[in-house]
Amino acid sequence: MKWKKYTIETTTAAEDFISSMLSDLGIEGVEIEDKIPLTREDTAKMFIDILPELPPDDGVSYMSFYLEDGEDHTEMIARVREALKELRSFVNVGSGEITESETEDIDWINNWKEFFHAFTIEADPDASADGTPCRDLLIKPTWEALAAGDEDKLLIEVDPGISFGTGKHETTQLCIRQLMRYLRPGDEVLDLGCGSGILSIVSLKLGAAHVVGTDIDEDCLTSTYANFEVNHLGREQGDFYVGNLINDTILQERVGTERYDIVVANILADVIIPMAPVIPARLKKGGVFIASGIIDFKENDVVAAIEAAGLEVIAVSRQGEWVGITAVKR
Repeated sequence: MKWKKYTIETTTAAEDFISSMLSDLGIEGVEIEDKIPLTREDTAKMFIDILPELPPDDGVSYMSFYLEDGEDHTEMIARVREALKELRSFVNVGSGEITESETEDIDWINNWKEFFHAFTIEADPDASADGTPCRDLLIKPTWEALAAGDEDKLLIEVDPGISFGTGKHETTQLCIRQLMRYLRPGDEVLDLGCGSGILSIVSLKLGAAHVVGTDIDEDCLTSTYANFEVNHLGREQGDFYVGNLINDTILQERVGTERYDIVVANILADVIIPMAPVIPARLKKGGVFIASGIIDFKENDVVAAIEAAGLEVIAVSRQGEWVGITAVKR
């Protein structure tokens, strides 16, 4: 099968934002070319013994995605251009120029699988809501066998071929660690911007009684339920809706008022800020709001918005350039 290759000329600062944007549009794979030096940790995952010599990092990045040849992609490319325009308001996307080329017959969806392997998110033995130590959490692709020594870990399986998230990104891990810390068996959880459903699945595996999720992309619901099935979870354990909680009053009613022990949102800061005012009404008294997807220079803005909504910030955690904020409804 032949594919159309579309390449966006952008900046390294915009890579995560554009990757997230393309995922939201339903584009499954992104290829990134830049001059950021690889670390030893990076190459350990890629089975490379010698670090390649790269020219100095100039901040330029080329991000490519593939769409099936023979179909009209005019509307999709227009949506990508419009989304790039919106991203310019808070990140330097460079020229944003999109070029088109054609590829040969390649199994590009599956070729990258060699780079995604099982990984563990270690539990903090001194941090759990009910005093019971959490088990380490293992996230692994469906095609990889369980390794010896991993049998006692809490297992989450994902198939990135049908989803938009693997749990490996720093923002997702920040949320997972706070879920491990604050979620108690029997809790009700609201997952805002559910994506692949990974945070909903983690919540259920940690003992949540039921989850509700929302996302603006209808395809995310398909991915979430597919990953539910992979993890042997029933559809009745989660209700998922399409819509924007910020201004959709019908969705707010569906989601419910003062219903949740935990609300988790792994979304960009510029979505969390306008969403903050509607969060307290979703939480029970004493309920916890876990937010991530926040680039470090947006931390103070998000904290201010959460506090202005009436919640008390109780923890700020960091991983790389990303920030997680946890707050409580007193």
